[in-house]
Amino acid sequence: MSQAMQKEAMEGTVQPPPPLARTLVFVGLMGAGKTSVGRRVARLANADFVDADDEIVAAAGCSIPEIFESFGEEKFRDLERRVVARLLEGPPIVLSLGGGAFMDDTTRTLVLSQADSVWLKAELDILLSRVLRKRQTRPLLAKGDPAKTLAALIEERHPVYALADHVVESGNQSADAMATEIVALLREKGVLAGASDAAAAAAGSGE
Repeated sequence: MSQAMQKEAMEGTVQPPPPLARTLVFVGLMGAGKTSVGRRVARLANADFVDADDEIVAAAGCSIPEIFESFGEEKFRDLERRVVARLLEGPPIVLSLGGGAFMDDTTRTLVLSQADSVWLKAELDILLSRVLRKRQTRPLLAKGDPAKTLAALIEERHPVYALADHVVESGNQSADAMATEIVALLREKGVLAGASDAAAAAAGSGE
């Protein structure tokens, strides 16, 4: 915090800096931990969390597997594109995207230009151990060998996910540990307000 801001904080005229200047978007394959980690990051950053898939289900009035079965992937991606665009137009939040969302040129361009993005990168064995617990909710894994499907998705999508602003390895550590690591990284990069700045400003305002 600058000397001028410190003086203003002491006088009670500075409000705590907002936790997020822009929406923080988590991208990655299914099973990478985008939702579980994203929720925890939002809590640590004092920000709202939104799962894009939940918003899509609410907009469609049916589950994602039902959307795929009734209308096909193309219609799902179109709805996903519109939902993500709407969310990015709103106040800054922590946002988790479905595994295929960042692959869409339009959605990816919006995310890279209007938000800060984090790729949770996980290896095949980690992803497989997680997604098999809820395979019935994963339309892309409904048929065939899940390991082969995930391996193909890794080869196709990892080079695109690498375009995200930040890359964090998603391994065997707990979601809480990952969230703490990510918050520290984002504070170091200036994406999140520093804890010391926020505390100083809050103290100066009498909170």
